[in-house]
Amino acid sequence: MPDSLPVRFVICGVGHIGRRHATLVARYPGAQLVGLVDTNTELAAALSLEFPGIPFFSSLEACFLANCEADVLTIATPNDQHTPQAIAGLAHGLHVVIEKPIALRTRDAEAVVRMAEQTGRLVFGVMQNRYSPPAAWLKQLVEGGQLGQVYLVQINCFWNRDARYYHAGGWKGTQQQDGGTLFTQFSHFVDLLYWVFGDITNISARFRDFNHGETTEFEDSGLVTFDLVRGGSGTLQYSTAVWDRNLESSLTLIAEHGSLKIGGQYMDKVEYCHLRNYALPALPPTNPANDYGPYQGSAANHVQVIENVVETVQKRSHATTNALEGLKVVEIIERIYSLKGASANA
Repeated sequence: MPDSLPVRFVICGVGHIGRRHATLVARYPGAQLVGLVDTNTELAAALSLEFPGIPFFSSLEACFLANCEADVLTIATPNDQHTPQAIAGLAHGLHVVIEKPIALRTRDAEAVVRMAEQTGRLVFGVMQNRYSPPAAWLKQLVEGGQLGQVYLVQINCFWNRDARYYHAGGWKGTQQQDGGTLFTQFSHFVDLLYWVFGDITNISARFRDFNHGETTEFEDSGLVTFDLVRGGSGTLQYSTAVWDRNLESSLTLIAEHGSLKIGGQYMDKVEYCHLRNYALPALPPTNPANDYGPYQGSAANHVQVIENVVETVQKRSHATTNALEGLKVVEIIERIYSLKGASANA
């Protein structure tokens, strides 16, 4: 498409994150918001005030039947809807942006990849950690060889997700629609692991449900160990059982030529860096966390996602997170969760 034309977005799912997408699209100079879709028709009145003149549809089918002219479909709906809606959007000739995860099963993610290939459309996964300055710095270090051989990688994700988050009657916390803690809460940290260090093997895991017995149908905590295919070993320790507020998201790395730690609540700062013949450069500031009122999420990097989509669709850049990488994250999580039957505490 010509550079002068804005990239037109339809947002499917206008909850907190979907509304954030809509707001950022409406503000972004190279983008245009052309439609909002949600099965909750009670949202229509408020959305008409917040986004005047933007049509509201109660289903994707209604949006397509109305010939809503768009270039990109952004999907911010319950996890189990991501695959069918992505396939419908691609079949309709739209590029697709999918909030994490792109699917709950490897075979479904593969179906999205096949449809993208068949239609010649692009699929973007929302993996916001890739836009974090410390994460980008870490990837450059690993790819540049300054670390030498990677020995140990430790990722800790210790968050609060209590009854303020897991509402009775909602989709979050259900096995069918949510899929599990690694899918909804921490898939972007699995993505960071894969993006920086590559694939993992020799996985073992233990799962516990400490304080979510009344609110979720799956574990709230997990201890995962693995080997890196490229060499070295690692652990992923995660929990949503932290009392009252998030504790941290951190990555500690021990390597041949030194050690480092990225920490903070949202992996937003370099807490330690001691590498041979290397001085830590000044990094750009990390965006603040997504604020959901009583609880918080990871760094709010959605504007970079939208910028990347616009630049890529207008052929000035390439997708930061493509469908194949999104598929790989689903496959890694599926391999971890396949061990639940072997865990006495699953």
